[in-house]
Amino acid sequence: MINAALSARANNECEFCGASGDLAALSFAPGGDVLLCPVCRGDADPDSPAHWQCLQGAAWSTEPDVQFAVYRTLASLDESWATELRDTMTLSDEAQAWADAPLAIEHRDANGVLLERGDTVVLLKDLPVKGSSMIAKRGTAVRSIALVHDNAGQIEGKVDGQRIVILTEFVKKR
Repeated sequence: MINAALSARANNECEFCGASGDLAALSFAPGGDVLLCPVCRGDADPDSPAHWQCLQGAAWSTEPDVQFAVYRTLASLDESWATELRDTMTLSDEAQAWADAPLAIEHRDANGVLLERGDTVVLLKDLPVKGSSMIAKRGTAVRSIALVHDNAGQIEGKVDGQRIVILTEFVKKR
């Protein structure tokens, strides 16, 4: 369920790209929630690599939560235009304070390798999925992971089309 104030702020559109379907809130700690489409949340693959160009417009948002979310997302993109845009962004005082705060939580795989949002990991053992009869098989690649912001031992990803939480001790970075 989407918060009514968040939905009104976003005008029922993705706050990054303006899409209107299948919206959900995504939290960017220490900032707040941002209303995003499945592609911008990392739940679906973009139609083209140019999808992320939408961040050039979103970077001008007056909302500190959106500014911070754009800032963090740009940091995860390995593109020269993203680095340049991030370096030239003017953040509100609140968003700047969040950006300057060190990331207290680091997500590491079973080998101690640092995990980042969007990475691909491989399952190290068969994992039963709680609340379902599904078993995520050893060797399964989980692409475009999301980090659980308040728990360094958990990541999120899609396995067989189902979004699940996975313990970092059972994955290795690809």
